[in-house]
Amino acid sequence: MNALRRMMLLSLLAAGLLVPVVMAQTYPHAFPRTGVAKLFENERVIAWDVKWLHDVPQPYHRHQYDMAGVYTVYGPIQVIGLDGTVAPITPFAVPRPYFQPKDITHKEEATGLAGAPVREAVMLDLKEGSFAPVTRAGTPVAFPRDGAAKAIDNARVVEWDYVWIPGRPVETRIYERDAVEVFFDGGTLRYRTPDGKEETRTFARKDARFIPRGTIRSEEAVAGAPRAVIVELK
Repeated sequence: MNALRRMMLLSLLAAGLLVPVVMAQTYPHAFPRTGVAKLFENERVIAWDVKWLHDVPQPYHRHQYDMAGVYTVYGPIQVIGLDGTVAPITPFAVPRPYFQPKDITHKEEATGLAGAPVREAVMLDLKEGSFAPVTRAGTPVAFPRDGAAKAIDNARVVEWDYVWIPGRPVETRIYERDAVEVFFDGGTLRYRTPDGKEETRTFARKDARFIPRGTIRSEEAVAGAPRAVIVELK
């Protein structure tokens, strides 16, 4: 920059006629990254299979969506803030339903933890928008139901921890909200719809699937005692 141009800019700044522009730091979204695979995406959610791999450097990132999910394996990780602060490592039991608001910025790494298990989860990025519940007269809603423990209830989601017990079929119910089932214990379920159609499906740990609002069916465990966290979307 020549001397004349520099003097003109300094004069404009002194007169308040030129405002310096400071570029805000931007960060990538939390996902995808190393150790993370997309399970599915639709108009309501993006579902991710997340593993915090040992000794894999991760970037600082910003969670651009509210996030719900389920930890399925506990392993210690370091959560590091932008100022370098490391959050305390606090063990927890699994399955652990989870919710985090958007705009959290940090990085998460499993470093220096030889012999520790790899933490795993299914995480759901919650897209903006909501839909009115769908009900049908005379048909109970999917949740609450006997044996379902409510884990989280806020403006975005209700999360339920539920085990299907063999010999205890669930009566015909309607899913009033879009929902995501995340399985913790595997097993086989049989579904029947009001028109007589029947489907049998076997699930394993970390299987996740979307259930559209308005789905009506009965449910019965026919092998094992499947356990899942069901995330209802508001």
